[in-house]
Amino acid sequence: MPIATVNPANGETLRTFDAQGADEIERRLAAADAAFRAYRTTGFGERSRLLNRAADLLDEDQQDIARTMTLEMGKPLKASRAEAAKCAKAMRWYAAHAEGLLADEHPSPADVEDSGASRAYVHYRPLGTVLAVMPWNFPLWQVVRFAAPALMAGNTGLLKHASNVPQTALYLGDLFHRAGFPAGCFQTLLVGSGAVEAILRDRRVAAATLTGSEPAGRAVAAVAGDEVKHTVLELGGSDPYLVLPSADVAKAARTAVTARVQNNGQSCIAAKRFIVHTQVYEEFAERFTVGMRDLSVGDPLEESTDIGPLASEQGRTDLEELVDDAVRHGATALCGGGRPEGLTGGLERGWFYAPTVLAGITPAMRIHQEETFGPVATLYRAESLDEALALANDTPFGLSSNVWTRDAEESRRCIRDLEAGGVFFNGMTASHPALPFGGVKRSGYGRELAGHGIREFCNATTVWYGPEPR
Repeated sequence: MPIATVNPANGETLRTFDAQGADEIERRLAAADAAFRAYRTTGFGERSRLLNRAADLLDEDQQDIARTMTLEMGKPLKASRAEAAKCAKAMRWYAAHAEGLLADEHPSPADVEDSGASRAYVHYRPLGTVLAVMPWNFPLWQVVRFAAPALMAGNTGLLKHASNVPQTALYLGDLFHRAGFPAGCFQTLLVGSGAVEAILRDRRVAAATLTGSEPAGRAVAAVAGDEVKHTVLELGGSDPYLVLPSADVAKAARTAVTARVQNNGQSCIAAKRFIVHTQVYEEFAERFTVGMRDLSVGDPLEESTDIGPLASEQGRTDLEELVDDAVRHGATALCGGGRPEGLTGGLERGWFYAPTVLAGITPAMRIHQEETFGPVATLYRAESLDEALALANDTPFGLSSNVWTRDAEESRRCIRDLEAGGVFFNGMTASHPALPFGGVKRSGYGRELAGHGIREFCNATTVWYGPEPR
């Protein structure tokens, strides 16, 4: 993939960039390593001041960077503004909480008295330079949720962003520079995926974090494993959305529309498989289908637009193949099922896909097991909670899940039995800086955000003092 900004709403190439060569990559690796040696000794107060300044600048830049994100990957402008605001909030949260999250941990003296120590505790130290391989779908948020905790912990960062969001990637490097972070603390690498292995193998890179596809995660994990370097992986998701008999069906259906089409449906934690108990299936299916059908598809720069284009032509082709395969094997499109009609003014050349609801899904269809990255929902009927849980877990992924119920025993069963990194009741999955985020199975490992996320790239150092002299 060339490193370029291509407007997905009309296919127009807006800017292209040359990949950085070996000399420039070496310069940036050296700068990151040198910066770490000094930056790791700074106090939390100084790091907090710098990160708060970055948040202030991001707020000031919100409208401009939101437009850049929309032009690069197609999300509605209002969603881009919300993403920028969320990033500033996360920066401020880590600026305020990092010192407490990384405070020394002192066990009870009684618990370590037989160790021979006069005192012992755990101290957290930064690892070094962290390589971040990030995707295009949340081009600010995916980066900030790694960068904010990593920088507050005293690490330095190298960002290899997706090749179709180069302007957002460059903005992030400039943002931290303008905020006053020392040179080399956070740098953007304009390189293709082929350069990642050599960078990760470099002795000056201590760890890596990747958000992206399962194949990309496997590749990075294999290299990191060979080098014995720590990784955090957040990969795909095919999140279930269970609607049980005690649910508020009208609210569940309204929320389901947003849960499915957030970010034009291109979100790992978007609800994708809607598993509905037979007692409320017909009502939910009707309300949900109407809600999906009524969404406005069009120019993502227009405030009235609900759904913009998919980020790439290949992404739309992949989605079309999944839907076409399902229909050939007996699925019914309750709405959508193809490219939207009536787009003009150049939008007819864009990579749009109509909001779609598919019913009658069976295991014979690819869409039953593969992730749908776009505004396509699959609808299942379940006869019981046991069947709903079995359907929910019948996927190689396990990122998050959504459950609509007002029954305490059903809630307990779902918490116990759903194979996912999160269970969200009577609402939709969302990431928040104070809550850990990550998955199980082929959705990856490790956690981002909260205390779990900041400690991923720290060395938990045991400190032990022998008996005091008498």
